[in-house]
Amino acid sequence: MSVGLISCPTCGARQSDAHRFCSECGALLRVEGGVDATGPMPLPGDFDTAEWKHAAVNEPALAVLSGGPSGAVFSIPEGTVTIGRSPSSDVFLDDVTVSRQHANVERRGDHVVLQDLGSLNGTYVNRRRIDGGEALENGDELQIGKFRLTYFSG
Repeated sequence: MSVGLISCPTCGARQSDAHRFCSECGALLRVEGGVDATGPMPLPGDFDTAEWKHAAVNEPALAVLSGGPSGAVFSIPEGTVTIGRSPSSDVFLDDVTVSRQHANVERRGDHVVLQDLGSLNGTYVNRRRIDGGEALENGDELQIGKFRLTYFSG
């Protein structure tokens, strides 16, 4: 198998065609099967969205939609919540598509902000890559690596 070079569609940097993301700017280099890498992902057949979305959540939380244990809920208490592949992360997302220290969620009262920590694959809110902090609103969809999560304001 030979490895070719391609140009990043965002910054023009030359990359191996074996990579999915640009090593210079982090942009998506190729789309497999014509599917947008940050587009909707199918839910498992036995996933009951009505039951899951109406679960009692007393404080802001992130619920896993896909990529991991569907329906898992992570509370966001006052202060900083760490998200990453490191086992010491508050929200541990065990996959190589997630950086060890991928993102933080900062909560001050009703104000909740998600911040990417310079991750290789980026952090997305509602299918848009964020730079710096992004205020979260109820129902926002997050993508961190292969994981899709929904933010609930509680």
